[in-house]
Amino acid sequence: MAAVLASRSESRRPDSNSRSYRPPAPAPHAERLGLLRLILELKRNPLQCWAREHFEELVVTGGLPVGHVVFISHPAAIHRVLLENSANYRKDNFQRRVLSAGLGEGLLSAEGHQWRAQRRTVAPLFARRTVAQTAPAMMDAAKALVERWRQLDGTTLDVAAEMARLTLDVLERTIFSDGFGCNAEQARLAMVTYFNTVGQIDLLDLFGMPNWIPRINHLRVLPTLRFFDRSIEDLIAARHRRLAEGKESPKDILTLLLAALDPDTGERMTEAEVKSNILTFIMAGHETTSNLLSWSLFLLSQSDDWRQRVKAEAEREINGSVTDLAEHLPETRAVIDEAARLYPPIAAISRVAINADELAGHVISKGTMVVISPYVLHRHRLLWSNPDLFDPSRFLDENRSLINRYSYLPFGAGPRTCIGSPFALQEATIVLATIVKNFSLQLTRGHTVWPLLRVTLRPAGGLPMVIRCNR
Repeated sequence: MAAVLASRSESRRPDSNSRSYRPPAPAPHAERLGLLRLILELKRNPLQCWAREHFEELVVTGGLPVGHVVFISHPAAIHRVLLENSANYRKDNFQRRVLSAGLGEGLLSAEGHQWRAQRRTVAPLFARRTVAQTAPAMMDAAKALVERWRQLDGTTLDVAAEMARLTLDVLERTIFSDGFGCNAEQARLAMVTYFNTVGQIDLLDLFGMPNWIPRINHLRVLPTLRFFDRSIEDLIAARHRRLAEGKESPKDILTLLLAALDPDTGERMTEAEVKSNILTFIMAGHETTSNLLSWSLFLLSQSDDWRQRVKAEAEREINGSVTDLAEHLPETRAVIDEAARLYPPIAAISRVAINADELAGHVISKGTMVVISPYVLHRHRLLWSNPDLFDPSRFLDENRSLINRYSYLPFGAGPRTCIGSPFALQEATIVLATIVKNFSLQLTRGHTVWPLLRVTLRPAGGLPMVIRCNR
């Protein structure tokens, strides 16, 4: 325990120059929920299931109705599960069914040799230099939003939906230059349906029922998946036709994906793997960044000090090279990192122990489900100072170096860390700075913001805000 406390993320109080703001979040229960109440809350909003002990103890055993479960927030234990001994911990069936519904065998759901081969093949597409080359297109999308919003000065918009539209625009400009094979607004609404449907926990999954029993949520989402399947097939076919006709192909990530070779074997991905990964990029790339931006804009609307700091930084820096712009926006990035701490894109990571192990002094038997919740981890009383307060200065200067790598997991860690996180963070930084430079946003009077977990963490009921141009 002493070693953990010695590596506490920060020992300082929130920045004395900013108003301490406590963003909305469910209060932990004094005691664990009983089975019936637990099931109801898991269906309604899993964030509302946590008990106080999860935020105060580094290892908590039990709490789910099926199997042996251990919840860990101990950084060294997390390091062992996700990196040091990751081969002993496979994705459990529950997570694969809930998070990978309809995504086939792409990076998110593939295992073993298939996953390793895909990871090797796709990794160069998200290398730092490749991602940096997409910055001008991200800025173009941000400028297009600015021009559209200027015509809407003083009106109320659902900023969560607006950020979803913007991130789809970025995907079209950077990954799929020929479009999605469908109308972008159709794609956005289809994704809303997808996450709202598969994000609801099925009782059959909760009680460990076998895979061959149909899940109602998966049946409901089949029309949406067929829609995406047809769109992606059209997208790939159109690109193949361009290549066959000898036409110059766009220098986007789709072109790179179709041409990518496994550096170890020299083999390409199969057509099915390409389709699965395109759908994964659309789903994850769109949803992660739009939620990060939505939460960041909401949090800034509650902190005049930080909004002014981001605005001043943007006015100072958005004039030079766009390619490395994100690297010159540390305060903007700190806001995004703090938003990802409070409302992480990945709310839970679960694994099953293949063989017995030991984590933080606790014996882990074969078959034990190990759950790591970034949401809990990022608000843990032993790992963070004033964890429920909005304080981006945690991520500035020397404060960032005090954060234990395994106390902060917005995109996971280890071999299966989110491969697209550099893309998402660069996009969010450029877009957030551009918006704050040009507009001030105010939450609609009377609207209550509340985090809802549906695979990802989003504001329940959207984010209605009044948009006003900066003078």
